[in-house]
Amino acid sequence: MDDGRIGVHGPASLLPLSLDRVVFAAGERRIIDGVSFTLNPGLRCMIVGPNGAGKSVLLRLCHGLLRPTSGAIRWNAPEYDGAPRRQAMVFQRPVMLRRSALSNVVYALKIARVPPELRIDRAREALRKVGLESLAASPARVLSGGEQQRLALARVWALRPEVLFLDEPTANLDPGATHEIERVIEAMHTAGTKIVMVTHNLGQARRLGDEILFLHQGCLIERTPAARFFRHPQSREAAQFLEGELPW
Repeated sequence: MDDGRIGVHGPASLLPLSLDRVVFAAGERRIIDGVSFTLNPGLRCMIVGPNGAGKSVLLRLCHGLLRPTSGAIRWNAPEYDGAPRRQAMVFQRPVMLRRSALSNVVYALKIARVPPELRIDRAREALRKVGLESLAASPARVLSGGEQQRLALARVWALRPEVLFLDEPTANLDPGATHEIERVIEAMHTAGTKIVMVTHNLGQARRLGDEILFLHQGCLIERTPAARFFRHPQSREAAQFLEGELPW
């Protein structure tokens, strides 16, 4: 029986994901400057830092949207061309197709080569999990910002990825919508998906994070358990950031 858990794709897990001295440059400027770390299964990882630190670029490098100028990014197991992707990304402003909420999810399943006879049931289940079942027939583009973000998460949840990258998914949302998004992210984590998330909201990083990656000027300055980061930052830059002395 399918228990709905995420990340069961055979014996070889995608994780760990290892970055080795990764550089991403735009002209003479190094947006990411020699970053190395390894992401293992389990812990929810929050990436924080001031504006211009390179957080979103780092996320896109991990996801594969950008290629490093130098250094290496390696998954434990490869993703193959033509096979369903086992890691996904949700952006601050998701793109909605000109069709119903349900059809948005069904289309994602079609692209992932899920058998046609499974798509509708899986799509409806994903909408139920994010609290949008009653809006299944509604045009996706008339949903509120928070509902559209939950729909983006439903499209991902239906695919059951091992790893989910999130780039400020609650930016510009009101507290109620933010709470709903955080609830869905926590549920996906509980279901087995590795969460790696950029956020400018330090309260959110406290609520959702198990570990913190702190970036400053393209460099990884600290990687530490979330509770320790907020109580006892180890670097001057992190302490200044938490005190509001560096621009968010």
